[in-house]
Amino acid sequence: MALKAKILGREALTAKLDQLAPAATKYANAAKLAVAEEAAEKMRDAAPRGATLEYAESIAGDLLKNHPDAKQVGITPTKDPDAAGIFAEWIWNFLEFGTAPHNTAPGGGTALGQATHTAGGGTQHPGTQAQAHIFPTWRSYKKTAKQKIQAAIRKGVREAMNKTGA
Repeated sequence: MALKAKILGREALTAKLDQLAPAATKYANAAKLAVAEEAAEKMRDAAPRGATLEYAESIAGDLLKNHPDAKQVGITPTKDPDAAGIFAEWIWNFLEFGTAPHNTAPGGGTALGQATHTAGGGTQHPGTQAQAHIFPTWRSYKKTAKQKIQAAIRKGVREAMNKTGA
């Protein structure tokens, strides 16, 4: 016996799920936020520590709609109105991937900056080693995060099935 499947868009799938199990979306949204907060906590623990701990403490999980000006990194932009994410200070990229040696004069990495450095302007920065803490932490937590969200959806579906008597 062959199974047939119809591909639906996100909006159509969400509408069908809401029709069959209204609580599933509610539980999934709560789980998404909890997963983002837990992932942020794990990333905070793995983050490089400076003298002030300012960067590590800036890592937080929250809903994307609470941060309309934030740019999404590492994924295609989401259409999910209830999506959650991790937010950190702008230097996360430099810490995660490191920096190459460069001149600190304005335009230090450009040909103009190099000419300024040759003429005695600016100083040479030695660069920094990569201190990966965002992506490795997420990769190790991703499976658990997916399981938590799926469990929340199943809870909503089970709840709906018990109410209908099926």
